[in-house]
Amino acid sequence: MSEAGQIEIYTDGACLVNPGPGGWGAIVYGPSIPATWLAGHQPQTTNNRMEMTAVMRGLEHTPKGSLVRIYSDSTYVINTFTKNWQTKANLDLWEPFKRLVRERKVTWEWVRGHNGVPLNEEADRLATGAAADPAWGLMRQGPFGQAGAAAALASKPPQPALFDEPASTPTAAVPATPAVVAPPKLSHIDDTGHARMVDVSEKAVTGREATAKGAIYMDPATLALIQAGGVAKGDVFTVAQVAAVMAAKRTSDLIPLCHPLPLTHIDVRFEPDTAASCVHLTATVRTSAQTGVEMEALTAVSTAALTIYDMCKAVDRGMRIGDLRVTYKAGGKSGVFQQA
Repeated sequence: MSEAGQIEIYTDGACLVNPGPGGWGAIVYGPSIPATWLAGHQPQTTNNRMEMTAVMRGLEHTPKGSLVRIYSDSTYVINTFTKNWQTKANLDLWEPFKRLVRERKVTWEWVRGHNGVPLNEEADRLATGAAADPAWGLMRQGPFGQAGAAAALASKPPQPALFDEPASTPTAAVPATPAVVAPPKLSHIDDTGHARMVDVSEKAVTGREATAKGAIYMDPATLALIQAGGVAKGDVFTVAQVAAVMAAKRTSDLIPLCHPLPLTHIDVRFEPDTAASCVHLTATVRTSAQTGVEMEALTAVSTAALTIYDMCKAVDRGMRIGDLRVTYKAGGKSGVFQQA
């Protein structure tokens, strides 16, 4: 709920390759200022720097001393201010960033990316568009009234646009020629081509979360037997859930180059699908550590599916396991990743 006189800013940052070409987007609106869309491009940057830049550019379009609420899907940005996370990287940005915050009465709200929040989706559109197109440098203003976000969205530019007018603060310079970007490297392979365990000792301890999904396909009769609790070995979903939790905690023992992590949360869910004759599996894992938990989530889903196969193979040896993928990842310098 907005407070009287409060200015609201929705922000997002994006990179085509992290590090690599990036973009940022911000939408600023309030009862006393016009709704404003801001976007800019950087030829070589990181996701976190773009998340920071988006908030900074938004704050620069608000008066000093104003009441501001910032909506962002970046735990890196928000937790630095709300949980006093240490800032070892991007020090050139943090000093001016913190000064902008000190000069205003700022509150923060984390929003899950790609979750249907209209202005967050719009900020994402600005950021990803700017990341992909060096010519996209955008500042657009529109009327704002009591309709709030609805008014802001109603006047949004439907397609990428060049400057309607120069921004009052420098955004990103448009390079005369496309920047040459180094190809991405595999982090687990050193310069000689040998496998290595990545050194994360210089990384900050941050909140990390990952969700993985998969499915196990079977005969309709097998699915009905599971749902009826008729499998001879016992309650299939309960056993598979426990197996998934145990496996997630032992991921580093199974995957050679994984780091052992102190997991703080593991959630495993099963969704029977009679139309597709399968069980959809979802695992969400969280930690506070120096590296992510994608492998732990994938291991949990894989082990749950294998356990279902083991418990039901006596009646259906033709079961198939598939669709394994990471669907959500948050935390760390690469920011948020999401797919269906």
